[in-house]
Amino acid sequence: METAEGAEPTALTEEQREIRRTLRELLDQHTGPPAARPATPAPEGYDPALWARMSGELGLARLALPEEYGGAGRGTPELALACEEAGRALAASPLLATSVLTAPLVAALGTPAQRAALLPRIADGGLTCALAAPGGSLAHALGLTGDNTTGAWAGDGRAGGIQARPAPEGAPGGWLLYGEAEQVLDGHSAGLLLVAAHTGGFARSRTLLYLVRAEEAGPGLVRTRHPGLDPTRSPATVQLRDVPAELLGEDPADPADVTRALATAGRTAAVLLAAEATGAARGALERALGHVTTREHSGRAAGTLHGARHRLADLHVQVEAARSLTYCAAREPGPGPESGPLALAQALEALRAAAGEAVPPHDTDRYGRRAAADELLFGPAGRLRARAAERTGLLGEAAA
Repeated sequence: METAEGAEPTALTEEQREIRRTLRELLDQHTGPPAARPATPAPEGYDPALWARMSGELGLARLALPEEYGGAGRGTPELALACEEAGRALAASPLLATSVLTAPLVAALGTPAQRAALLPRIADGGLTCALAAPGGSLAHALGLTGDNTTGAWAGDGRAGGIQARPAPEGAPGGWLLYGEAEQVLDGHSAGLLLVAAHTGGFARSRTLLYLVRAEEAGPGLVRTRHPGLDPTRSPATVQLRDVPAELLGEDPADPADVTRALATAGRTAAVLLAAEATGAARGALERALGHVTTREHSGRAAGTLHGARHRLADLHVQVEAARSLTYCAAREPGPGPESGPLALAQALEALRAAAGEAVPPHDTDRYGRRAAADELLFGPAGRLRARAAERTGLLGEAAA
């Protein structure tokens, strides 16, 4: 049985191998094994020094951004490699909230002036971001577990959700936001919030995206970090009380343009989340295999160890299948409407299974918490598959 150093599901370029090698060395140096880490993370929810090296020295924050805005112009496969290595180390960083969930929407929908002002700062790692969606279901907002075109995930313009109204003439940004979003990854520390909010009143209600710069938000922005299932994830509640905001891009002629952009970003995010979950599963598998090897050298009962090796061999097949599906999806142009969520479903199940084999018990807790947190935020796996089936028509008219 091969470990994470073994065969690749697809051929990697020399540049991709270098990304993997240098990031793995950096993360091994900074994070070490899960059992050796402090229980209390930094106030930011991640190590700022580590992020500075990841974004500056290794260039991960700019990896998939356009070259004209300081990016490296690479694609989903390269960012997937970075996410896989971050998952393997259970590393806490703004990579997911900033580079996977938020930056692609700024690049896709922002005006030229907005892109020029924001993307270079994201690319050099100086600006971290968070995507705030009302309703507490980021997966639904991204179209992963439900139809995001109905507006139900954002309150349908009725009471609740987040409302946007024009600001008084001369006010900064041109808009004021009022409402609340929960389960906002890195929402307590991000310098830029990308907020989904309703505007137009009930009759003409539509969901648009707004930029909130934390340093300009004033006292109306209250951000509360909550202890999550996984200490390497930092969910927060974001409260907005007439907070100045700027519309991302132009007000579209077709309001569905925004929800379509969210769904497109969600499909790519699903691939990258799958890569991260697969990396975590491989990390758990590595440690379980290392533990069995140590027991063999210490002369433990052969029968017990033989059974453990059989379980790990089956788990290896499950993890590698998830990994292969993930990288196939990463290399698709788009990717397709169902490949990303299906890869994520497979990866979440592989991570849950691998977490059950992780040893010592402290590691089991770390990997198990990551598995549970990812299922809560982006799953569950069954719903991801059901939504993919709805999109492809496999459930027939009953799905509608």
